Amino acid sequence: MAVLHGSLPAFTGLRTCNSSNCLVLVTILPESRRRSLRDWKIGRKTDFRVCRAVVQQNVQGASAAYAKEMERLSAKEALLLAFKDSGGFEAMVTGKTTDVQRIDVNERITGLERLNPSPRPTTSPYLEGRWNFEWFGSGSPGLLAAKFIFERFPATLANLTKMDALIKDGYGKVSANLKFLNLMETKFLLTTRLSVEGPLRIKEEYVEGVLESPMVIEDSVPAQLRGALGQATNALQQLPVPIRDAVAGGLRVPLSNTFQRWFMISYLDEEILIIRDTSGVPEVLTRLDPSPSTIEEPNTEYES
Repeated sequence: MAVLHGSLPAFTGLRTCNSSNCLVLVTILPESRRRSLRDWKIGRKTDFRVCRAVVQQNVQGASAAYAKEMERLSAKEALLLAFKDSGGFEAMVTGKTTDVQRIDVNERITGLERLNPSPRPTTSPYLEGRWNFEWFGSGSPGLLAAKFIFERFPATLANLTKMDALIKDGYGKVSANLKFLNLMETKFLLTTRLSVEGPLRIKEEYVEGVLESPMVIEDSVPAQLRGALGQATNALQQLPVPIRDAVAGGLRVPLSNTFQRWFMISYLDEEILIIRDTSGVPEVLTRLDPSPSTIEEPNTEYES
């Protein structure tokens, strides 16, 4: 037995089983090996717990992100419905929106702003494009264009049918569509310069206002007046070229160094833009053209 035991490795031994007259092979690990095996088992349990915790955290994080996105989409839908219930653009520009409707819209705006998905909207590619005015405040270019029209033309003669804004290459151009007696259409164009001053803040400087020459809606002209309309058109064509070009170019009003304002973008995604001026009054615009395909935001230096 001694000879047999001596020939085996140091960590292996034989033990006699007296009850059944058998030999049992016993493996005796060195102390360092036993400690390594014990540490490996503990580490394996720890790794499993960490892995399970990471999986649970990822699942919970995905669920929270999904719930927040659903909340944002629901808030957008609620805001658009509030615009419709308040009478839309026409009711707003003519002053027919009630206080209850106005506070309801403002409540929906606030609810959507807190879910803003754009941390740096002033440099987001979503900012550029053509936007339709849904709601605007007292200091906005939209209200200035509306006041310019309604202060010069009675409501029975003219009405503002639509307003939109084009934001491109650091400039904004507000276009207000005006209709006279349902017979003639014209546009008031307001050009502004936009300077980015931070991730949320933009400085806006007015550059020029243009009142385009009216265009006659021929299908709306009564039959008895179409002859006179033809004569007037022919007379206009007989004018000297400089005068005719001046009339066709509309009335231009220089506005440089006359008016400026600051506003912050409180919400921006591919469909809705919300800004607030220094008085805190919100303006809401909805996108008219397709949104850009890319969502990467450039690293832009802000002007101080």
